[in-house]
Amino acid sequence: MKTLLLTLLLLAGCASGPVAPDWQMNAHGALTASTSAYLEGNERLAVTELARARSEISRTARLDLLARVELSHCAAQVASLEFGPCTGYDALASDAGPAERVYADFLAGRWDALDAAALPPQYRALVLTKGDASAFSTMQDPLSRLVAAGVLLRRGRLTPDGIDAATEAASAQGWRRPLLAWLGLQVGRANAMGDTVTLQRLQRRMAMVSGQKP
Repeated sequence: MKTLLLTLLLLAGCASGPVAPDWQMNAHGALTASTSAYLEGNERLAVTELARARSEISRTARLDLLARVELSHCAAQVASLEFGPCTGYDALASDAGPAERVYADFLAGRWDALDAAALPPQYRALVLTKGDASAFSTMQDPLSRLVAAGVLLRRGRLTPDGIDAATEAASAQGWRRPLLAWLGLQVGRANAMGDTVTLQRLQRRMAMVSGQKP
């Protein structure tokens, strides 16, 4: 997750010297804490830390950096299969730079004429290959993989193997929110196929994650 957040925030080069200013370190720490809390299902802490990240960025009057914070939050939503509008970013879109606009289009699944070179590096091969499974499967960062899976699902290009891989990526990290979402997707697939054995196993997993007796 640290890899993705560092890439999204893109604060390198903003400092005037080799030592990062306090706002930069504080913003990154708050954004990391917010994303972790969100993925773990701790909504209250996620909101609090996101507000702290916004506050730190506001000290710079850099609207483009604030847009990146909002995109980071929207990426966690996509990883959790929450495909609503990215309202925080939308309010700042007119002040966003080219990189932010490209990433916003990527998250929304608008890949036509997308400049892959302007994306965070972990997603470039995915776009260049139009969602090829090999580009997805080689992603090492678990949050990047979940974000990519969510976008591919949004575009109708995610394979059953990809759904399984996303589910297990969330499981390995103990991220309740996306795990429940991806397990729910698998439940729907098993139900549609009439696979009662798999359906019951998935329901037991969901009950366990939800704190219920399997």
